[in-house]
Parts: sequence; structure tokens; C-alpha cells
Amino acid sequence: MNRQKCVTVFGGSGFIGRYLVERLAEAGWRVRVAVRHPNAALYLKTLGDVGQIDLVAANVGHPASVARALKGADAAVNLVGILYESGHQRFEGIQADGPGIIARAAASAGVHAFVQVSALGASDHSPSRYARTKWRGEQEVLAAFPRATILRPSLVIGPEDGFFNRFARMARILPFLPLPGLGTRFQPVVVTDVAAAIATALERGLKDDSAVAGKTFELGGPEVMTMRTMLTHMMEETGLYRPLIPMPMGLARLQALFLEWLPTPPLTRDQLKLLGADNVVSKGAAGFAALGIEPQPIASILPRYMAQYRAMGQFG
Repeated sequence: MNRQKCVTVFGGSGFIGRYLVERLAEAGWRVRVAVRHPNAALYLKTLGDVGQIDLVAANVGHPASVARALKGADAAVNLVGILYESGHQRFEGIQADGPGIIARAAASAGVHAFVQVSALGASDHSPSRYARTKWRGEQEVLAAFPRATILRPSLVIGPEDGFFNRFARMARILPFLPLPGLGTRFQPVVVTDVAAAIATALERGLKDDSAVAGKTFELGGPEVMTMRTMLTHMMEETGLYRPLIPMPMGLARLQALFLEWLPTPPLTRDQLKLLGADNVVSKGAAGFAALGIEPQPIASILPRYMAQYRAMGQFG
């Protein structure tokens, strides 16, 4: 009887993580979820059979805990990332140094397949520290684990996303919606498609598939949209129609300066820098098609979770 494959998923309790853990469990993997606070991720254990999903304590800033989480694993995925800095959670430590720590430990542990989930727009030339540290993390991974696969998704959407849900909540209480980065284009991608891409890259990585080993894939949905277009879709699904007011970048920066002090800032100055560039797949870049996946349009999922914001819910 073949031994059940084991994968360690760092940051598996996050938005993408919960869908990835479920998909891997359905595919028969033994899933080890490495998180800072295992007790807060107990809900993940219900996504698989009894004993199939384990929770272990690990912090990318503590190499010994990372090494323990990888012991005996066949594959590893790094989903750890932050959208804004808070306390000891800094871009450099989490997104630039952390991936290298995991990749070096994975190589030492004899892990065979490694997937690093980065972000579309990752670049050493970006004015955004978020994007620059994402790029540095990629380089650290490839230096330590040359066979690793890098995935760069655009804006990831789904029932727990931080984009459509945030603006729908704002529309409930504000008479208008601010519109920074008016012309910036996105290719929103459904979270289950991202999970499928990760799972596919892992399976092919275990088989030493040269088409994924050491390669980078840019993951964008089938539609290119501006923020105005996306918010219009949100309003159509919720019935919360609000004027969309373009926000001058100078005013947006001033607002972000104060919002950054909130425990969960809705906008930061670094995020405004990200909005200065399109978030779409580069021409000629390998993407979903190269992984055999057809991405879903936002209409396939947005109505399901925007209904909660309608006056009469799903019957509104």
C-alpha cells in the first residue's frame, strides 16, 4: 500500500488556505497546517477525514519551528503574507525573509515539491514595499529551492474576500463610495481557482514536471476590470447603489496617513502605490491555461456571497 502523501501548508488558516486545505484533503493528501495559533484554526480539521488534517505551531520568524513543521513532508506551500504592517508583522520579515527560511528548511528536510504563492505585480522596481518584498521572497525561494513553483494571483475574490465584502459594508453606511486609482485594471480571480492551481502545481512538482519546476505563473481571471467596473457589479448584486466619487491621489494619501493607525486599516499609503500600476497578467506569461485550468468569471460566485448585503438577503 502506498504511503499517503504529506503536504505542509504554511498560513493555511487564511482566506486562500481554507480552500486549499479542503481541496488537498479531497485529493487524498495528509495535510499539515502550520500556523502561529493552531487553536484558532481548529475549524480546518472538519474539512477532511478524521486525522487527515493536523495543526502545528510554526512562525516563519523562528526557523526551528519551521523545520519541525516540515519533518517528513513530501511537499510544502507558503501562503504567509500580510496586506499591511502591524506591530511586529513587517513586510521584510514576513514576505521577504520568511519564504527563504521555509524554502531552506524544505530543502534540508528532503521536500520534493514547493509552491510559493506571491502576488501579481511583484517586482524589485515597484514603488510599493508590499510588491518589492513579494519579489524578494520569490528570489529567496528559488535560490534555496530551484525546483519551486511561483504563483502570482491577481485580486483574489470569494466569500471571505477583503475587497467586495469591505466595499459592500461601506455601502451600507456611507452615502457614496470613494474611488481611488480610477483607471487601474485588475483581473479578479476566484479563490477556488487559485487553490486548484496550487494543488496542480504540487502534483506535477512531485512528478518532476519540467513545465512547473522553477517556473512562475501569473493567475488572472477571464475578465479585465477597473475598480469602477468591479464596484458597479457589487452594487448590482447588493442593491446598494451609491455614487462613485473619484478621490484625488493627494487626498487619498492624506486619508491613508490617518487610516494606517487603525487596527485593520481599510487603506494605506503603500496600497495606494500599488494602485498606481495595473494588476493584470503580463503578455505572454504562463497562467491558468498552462496548468490546465479554465478560470471562472466573477459572475459565477459574486451573487452567492453578496446576497447577504441585500435588504431581504437571497430573496431580495
